[in-house]
Amino acid sequence: MTFLPIVERELRVAARKRSTYWFRVAAVVIALVLGTGFMMISAMGGVGTAHLGGSLFATLTWLALVPAISAGLFFTSDALSEEKREGTLGFLFLTDLRGYDVAAGKLLATSLRGSFAMLAFFPVLGITLLMGGVTGAEFWKTTLALLNVLFFSLSAGLLVSSLSRDSQKAMGGTLVLLFVFMAGGPVVDAFSNPGGGSFLPRLSLLSPVYAFVKASSQWGRPPFWLSMLISSLCALMMLLLACWLVPHTWQERGAGAPVLGSRGYAWKYGGPGRRARLRRLLDVNPILWLNCRERWQRFGIWLLTAAMLGTFVAVALVLSRDFWFIWRQCSYFYVLLLYLWMASQASRFFIDARRNGVIELLLIAPLGGKEIVLGQWRALWKLFGLPVALLVGAIVVGAGFSHESLWSAMAQRRPGIAEVVLSVAMAAVSGISIVANLLALSWYGMWAGLTSSNARLASLKTLVIVQVIPWLGIGFVSTFAGSLLAFSYSVITAASSTVAITFPLMIGAVSAALAVGKDVCFIIWARKKLFTSFHEQVLRGVSPARVARVRIPPPRLPAPPIITMQR
Repeated sequence: MTFLPIVERELRVAARKRSTYWFRVAAVVIALVLGTGFMMISAMGGVGTAHLGGSLFATLTWLALVPAISAGLFFTSDALSEEKREGTLGFLFLTDLRGYDVAAGKLLATSLRGSFAMLAFFPVLGITLLMGGVTGAEFWKTTLALLNVLFFSLSAGLLVSSLSRDSQKAMGGTLVLLFVFMAGGPVVDAFSNPGGGSFLPRLSLLSPVYAFVKASSQWGRPPFWLSMLISSLCALMMLLLACWLVPHTWQERGAGAPVLGSRGYAWKYGGPGRRARLRRLLDVNPILWLNCRERWQRFGIWLLTAAMLGTFVAVALVLSRDFWFIWRQCSYFYVLLLYLWMASQASRFFIDARRNGVIELLLIAPLGGKEIVLGQWRALWKLFGLPVALLVGAIVVGAGFSHESLWSAMAQRRPGIAEVVLSVAMAAVSGISIVANLLALSWYGMWAGLTSSNARLASLKTLVIVQVIPWLGIGFVSTFAGSLLAFSYSVITAASSTVAITFPLMIGAVSAALAVGKDVCFIIWARKKLFTSFHEQVLRGVSPARVARVRIPPPRLPAPPIITMQR
């Protein structure tokens, strides 16, 4: 018998996918664009290459950390659960295959794209060694820590996928598990040392992110290798546990649907009063009623809202006004979670409807494509409008206080009326940008759910196309546009000391304008595509481009018989 036969087969399939090639190309292009931007800033500002090399190295490595952490969310969190839903996982265990065959095959196949992207990214990262400011030990330890983070994330996603069947629940469970291991330990160690002494890592050693941070430490003897060993063993234990769970969790348990009048039915759909109120939505739009029936959909967003408001209250009451920059860093994390949730939730209905056969039933009903799309849109904001408003409000208020604290720290005095007005304006601009991003994610997420095969692919496509790629382009353009505007302003006013204040303002204004314009374009394009080609996309299925390229050759006719003339 061939050793690990599924691994060989899955690696061949993954190597032939076009996404594997494009992930590698995208990693190199992003690294080259950032490196070119830093070179241009160095040429304009006269900054030395040693200082520039360290800054470029830090930017590239922290940028690579984000896809390494999120690899488990989009690559392995639904790898096994999708096989369970399709009913194909049980056929594998009818043979003499073992759990480690299936789990290892899925892990290596899904890690191929991320590993190739990392390997393509590292040579560009090595250019910083020639620029200066980065040691060889720091480079190799950081690359090793990034690979460790990638392995940890993929193993965590595979473990959650071995226990789940629903794609969205698997993604949410993977997110919670990654947050507990990667950020929970450092947070507990930080709060367990209230005296303000030296930081003592205990639970932080479980986090691969802590090992990544300590890879670039130059002072003392940081516990880098100990953290690498412990976090790698944790990832290996999760992988082994997934291998053991796969043969025992692929069977579908016959739990049955909740019965009308039971406690489970009331928890899922509400009491008689709530169900009666929801039935009124049938006259408005049946899709609106269908999406608003289940109450558990709000649980995740309300949990995120409670966590964010708790952080906001803790920063507002416990810390002083000079430490509002802590809230600014925390708000970035919550905004990323909000974007991920919106991309996942917007695409969920059409993917589930296609898998359950509901989408075909909707087409034979007296409903047009526009009514179906608008029903999904209204249900999305009816269910989640209030928690999203609370989240955005807390982000805007916290941004106003953080900008005011930044003005106070830079000017060494209490901010005046002009500074307060600018802080309020910048906070309002950030709020408008967040709302525009959420609207664009919701509209494009519905289109991605209509044209994608699974939820994780639709969420990844929505985030990359709507947020990641435009964010890189907008950051590149706004930085140079803001630099030129700030330089022109300092030359005109003959006050170069104001550049430190005007530079962030110019960058923020240019990036906000470009972001809102980008979101408007995505909203208009997605609305037009959904309204005009809804039925066409449903009939074409998942990959209309491939179907359109298929050409069936005409049948070959037999050769005519040869007739000979006899005299």
